[in-house]
Amino acid sequence: MNEISNKWIGTSTIRPDGVDKVVGRAQYAADGSMPGMIWGKVLRSPHPHAVIRSIDTSKAEALPGVKAVVTSKDIVDFSVHTPVPLGIQDMRWMCRNIMAREKALFHGHPVAAVAAMSADIAAEACELIEIDYEVLPWAIEIEDAIAPDAPILHDFIEFEGKPSNIAGTLEHKLGDIDSGFDDADVIVERSYDTRPVHQGYIEPHACLVSVAADGKTTIWSSSQGQFMVRAMTAFLTGIPQSDIRAIPAEIGGGFGGKTIIYLEPVAAMLSKKSGRPVKMVMNREEVMRATGPTSGAKSTVKIGAKKDGTIVAGQATHYLQAGAFPGSPIRGACGCCFAPYDIPNVHTFGYDVVSNRSKVAAYRAPGSPIGAYAVESTLDELAEQLGIDPLELRLKNAAKQGTKAAHGPVYPVMGYAETVKAALAHEHYKAPLGKFQGRGVASGYWFNAGGESSAQVNITEDGNVVVTTGHPDIGGSRASIANITAELLGIDYRRVSVLIGDTATIGYSNLTGGSRVLYASAMVVTQSTEKVIETLKGLAAKIWGIPADAVTWSGGAARPAGDNAGKFEPLTLEELAAKANMTGGPIGAGVQLNTTGAEGGFATHVCDVEVDVELGIVRVIRYTSFQDVGKAVHPAYVEGQMQGGAVQGIGWALNEEYIYNKDGKVDNPGFLDYRMPVCSDVPMLDNVIIEVPNPLHPQGVRGVGEVPLVPPLAAIRNAVYNALGIRFYSLPMSPPRVLEKLDGMKEAAE
Repeated sequence: MNEISNKWIGTSTIRPDGVDKVVGRAQYAADGSMPGMIWGKVLRSPHPHAVIRSIDTSKAEALPGVKAVVTSKDIVDFSVHTPVPLGIQDMRWMCRNIMAREKALFHGHPVAAVAAMSADIAAEACELIEIDYEVLPWAIEIEDAIAPDAPILHDFIEFEGKPSNIAGTLEHKLGDIDSGFDDADVIVERSYDTRPVHQGYIEPHACLVSVAADGKTTIWSSSQGQFMVRAMTAFLTGIPQSDIRAIPAEIGGGFGGKTIIYLEPVAAMLSKKSGRPVKMVMNREEVMRATGPTSGAKSTVKIGAKKDGTIVAGQATHYLQAGAFPGSPIRGACGCCFAPYDIPNVHTFGYDVVSNRSKVAAYRAPGSPIGAYAVESTLDELAEQLGIDPLELRLKNAAKQGTKAAHGPVYPVMGYAETVKAALAHEHYKAPLGKFQGRGVASGYWFNAGGESSAQVNITEDGNVVVTTGHPDIGGSRASIANITAELLGIDYRRVSVLIGDTATIGYSNLTGGSRVLYASAMVVTQSTEKVIETLKGLAAKIWGIPADAVTWSGGAARPAGDNAGKFEPLTLEELAAKANMTGGPIGAGVQLNTTGAEGGFATHVCDVEVDVELGIVRVIRYTSFQDVGKAVHPAYVEGQMQGGAVQGIGWALNEEYIYNKDGKVDNPGFLDYRMPVCSDVPMLDNVIIEVPNPLHPQGVRGVGEVPLVPPLAAIRNAVYNALGIRFYSLPMSPPRVLEKLDGMKEAAE
């Protein structure tokens, strides 16, 4: 591209999906319908841990209206002793997660499924399935799962030479941690715990699957990646990937929780056995009991510093709940917790702990908020002991270009220090506080990702543009891609339509997750558009009878250059498109890449709270996020990501948690009892977008979506201390826990 006007990049253009969603025209997975469609329903374990001795489905099969029943026998079995990796998942665990095999491992674990002429008949048939269980002792919490006498979930998992619920470990080392602490003048060591929280997407899991008589399978579902759906369904059903077409519906939220599947393989087998399309939709209780929350955790952090505030050593140990099968996000906790800082000696260690809970799934920067909560809370205490402003302490130790991170990379150009400086200079940080009000700060990091992406750019006969990419749009990728394409072509963004292709219409594209989509899709769209521009220039050259290298492209038109400048009138995109079929043929280009160069993202948050000491309620009264976004292609969407992360962090810090009863069952499996923030819980959320462009990206993009959930937990916790003089080491800081602390303080004073 010869000219960059930035007319559209950096502009909050109208979102292309907005009208349909507002008026209810957008098609979600649960809206699907087909002729002959029947309904599927899952039967779930009533026990948190039990051997499945036998399953008798005969009575269910005999019920009028029932068309098919499936159990684990209909799902491909993978040996537990041989890994079967697919992305970040292992099919050994997935085949047992979507349908219990040897044992039921959590309350709500699927054990069978029925397809029938109506949802009511399917539910009735589920009640007729007879299962002989041998109920076993269970372990819900980390401390119970790692106790010497803990019930073992999987006999084949060993740790230190004996069966264990510790399914794996991860370690990062930098420098010499012991000598680092020897050099420290001040050392602070604290322990923390957080509770599991759900992603809280409004749309439950849903799918419609049709297996035709020739075996060709079509899946419409709510997911963060149609290629993931196709691959996992193929692995778990034995249907070849080439026979599966996965079509992404609009998605009503995911936040990482829809990067794995629960229903699609079950619906596929029900459809295959019945010869009918099968629709399955979870209710909210099923979502809460049987789909992945993020981990609860126990963490211990130790930080040593010189008297002048120079941090010389940082150590963290994290135990994370994986749920029933291995796979907790210890990578995020261990890799991200100290990542914002230039510390010469670092040691982090993570334990992946299985217990009788539903298997965890990714949740927005998986693991990083847990690690940051522990480290950023400890830093607050360190700053107090040193008598240094908490932001000044962070700025003094801020990672910068050239810093070696404990998890491996040497940082390139990045803007963490800029986020801290902006927070220090902001009016919010200097504003006065009232009684029982407090202010807290925290920072955070997420790796960000690139990965595989595909795009196709086509010029229509009337000179408009259709772009097809392979990623479900969750955070505004369609609007951002329209901005970028319009900018490159020099046309109005309204002339660009952006579509999400299915697995049969676009090349392989990885998940929407990891803050990768705009980074990766912008690269392939840019290269595709540049190819189209070269084609347009060549077409103009052919029309004018001059060499192609004597043509430039700017302002939406081909223009003669060099010695030919001024000899011909510019040819617009519309004019060239009209002539294309007569002089050159259709105009379009596609690119497929495994994109690299996605550098990490950093943020710093400032939070004010007010505590009602009579009721124990903590209210967030002001919140400002400062984030290096590289380049904000669509600022309104960037702000939405920043605000959304802050809101989710408010819920995690103050109210959200899974509560289990004495029978090992979730006691609050619905939005009435699981306390997510509502509008009245949230103040106006301010955002300061900081742009330190990523030099490895054509538009300077740096992933945005994960980082906003990393700092809030600690920022709110530190603000509560500033308000009350009481430090909390467990989340959530819900009213009963706050009142308990306040009462304890009163008793101590008396």
